[in-house]
Amino acid sequence: MPDKPTRDPLSRRAFLTSAALAAAAVTPAMTAQQAAVNEKALAARNAAAESAQPDSMFPPETDAGGQPPFKYPFALSRRRIETGGWTRQVTVRELPIAKKMAGVEMRLVRGGVRELHWHVGAEWAFMTAGSARITAVDHQGRAFVEDVSKGDVWLFPGGIPHSIQGLGDDGCQFVLVFNDGNFNEFQTFLLTDWMHHTPRSVLAKNFNVTESTFDKVPDRELFIFARDLPRPLDEEKKEVYAGTGAVPDSFAFFASRMEPAKSTAGGSVKVIDRKNFPATNIAAAIVTLKPGGLRELHWHPNEDEWQYYVSGHGRMTVFAAAGHARTMDFEAGDVGYIEQSMPHYIENTGNEDLVFLEVFPTPEYQDISLAEWLAHTPSRLVDQHIATGEDFLRAISKTESVIDPV
Repeated sequence: MPDKPTRDPLSRRAFLTSAALAAAAVTPAMTAQQAAVNEKALAARNAAAESAQPDSMFPPETDAGGQPPFKYPFALSRRRIETGGWTRQVTVRELPIAKKMAGVEMRLVRGGVRELHWHVGAEWAFMTAGSARITAVDHQGRAFVEDVSKGDVWLFPGGIPHSIQGLGDDGCQFVLVFNDGNFNEFQTFLLTDWMHHTPRSVLAKNFNVTESTFDKVPDRELFIFARDLPRPLDEEKKEVYAGTGAVPDSFAFFASRMEPAKSTAGGSVKVIDRKNFPATNIAAAIVTLKPGGLRELHWHPNEDEWQYYVSGHGRMTVFAAAGHARTMDFEAGDVGYIEQSMPHYIENTGNEDLVFLEVFPTPEYQDISLAEWLAHTPSRLVDQHIATGEDFLRAISKTESVIDPV
């Protein structure tokens, strides 16, 4: 009987077996070493993001549950850059919780024009820098032309055609809020786009002129483009008001000139709704918190709240019922969103004023504060719930503070 063949020490099976044994022997050490390297690399990559989110890295003990994010920075949105400026947006596509409102940030250069256009939904705006000329025409042909500056507001109802043009040496920047979470700034009704897609024969018949009148209509939308500055305001008002006059209720609100509705050592709040701005169907508040100041514990019973952080640093905790609560950190350029009736607070955690907008898709501003609720509920009943003692409860102010002192 022939001898059994000896195993080739260099055969594939032997090689793989030996390699596997060797790998097994060093795997624990390699895994630990590699894990340390990976952790260090991950920390380096995320250091900037994590340092800006301390309340996500180390949540307060009171946070609980899997509440989804209620924040999205405009800095993560893609900018569309044109000759006359740029724009970017945060909608339900970027921030899924924001079902009822969407926001747009826009900058126009000196003379830059957001071309004549309109939207299905209403447009509420807050000027964050510079000055602008805004125009509109209502359904009765009544005109509107006005100049607005930093801190001012405007409102164009849905379907009302309008325009915006940057003035001054450095143009302007502003935030737009729309009462539709699915709004898309890049799919609006534009004058140039409409005329380009209408036969010139129809345009000629409509205006009773020759077709050659429209030879220079752009072959694509202008959207945002640069042009000469407008004529003096009084001159343009006289021109457009001829025949039908001005709109009965101005679409501009000079919030930069108004006194706060409430002011304390902790800050102030300006409320803008149909009570003082008849043209609006979107309510808003402009809140300023001093360092350490608190926008008191409260909720809004009538609508969702869309926020924009103008300056400073702060944090907000939102309580979502059923033991769910989450705290997130905010800074200039961030969008926040709180669903209807969810209680929350905002605290200034920085060394400068925290300024932010509260915007609601309703004509009337409403809120209910925790302190106001407890102050107007029988003290014995409240004490039976929270065991603070009735003296504490009786001492709570009977009027809403809105901004708590530092």
